[in-house]
Amino acid sequence: MTGRAAIAFVTGALIALGSGSLAEAAGSCSAARVDIRAAETGAAARQSFTVELADTPDKRAYGLMNRASLAPDAGMLFIYDYPESATFWMKNTLIGLDIIFADARGEVVSVQANAIPGDLTPLYGGEAIKFVLEINAGLAAASGIAAGSQLRHPAIGDAALWPCD
Repeated sequence: MTGRAAIAFVTGALIALGSGSLAEAAGSCSAARVDIRAAETGAAARQSFTVELADTPDKRAYGLMNRASLAPDAGMLFIYDYPESATFWMKNTLIGLDIIFADARGEVVSVQANAIPGDLTPLYGGEAIKFVLEINAGLAAASGIAAGSQLRHPAIGDAALWPCD
C-alpha cells in the first residue's frame, strides 16, 4: 500500500469509526480518550483517539519508542506538570507520527507532521506547552488538526477552551 493509499485507508477508517467517536466526543470526557475539535471544519471536524498517558518523567522519556505499530484511532498523550518549552525527536521510534503540541487550555499551538521514524532532528513544538498528542503520521492533516484546534481531556481542567462535561 502506498503512503497516500495508507492515509486514505486510515482516514476512511476514522470516518467509519466516526459515528462512535463523534458520539463519544459529544459526551463526557474519559481519561482514556482525547477529543479534538478541528480548527477548520472538514470531513472529520471532531475526532476522538484512545490514548495511553505519558504523565510521569519515565513514561514521557520512553513515549512510543520501539513500537511496530499504532492503531489508527490510538495515540499517546504526554501531560506535563507545568507548561514548558517542548522539543521531541524520533530516536528509537519505529512508526511515523504527527506530534501535536497544545497549551494549558488545550489549544493546539503547532503540529509537527509526518515525523520520520528514527530521525534525531529536534522537532520544536513551542513555548508554554502542557500537552503533546502523538498519533499516526498523516492523520492530523486528514482530520483538519492544526494550530487553533482544541483538545479535550480531564487533565486539561477548568481552563479548557472545550471543557469536559
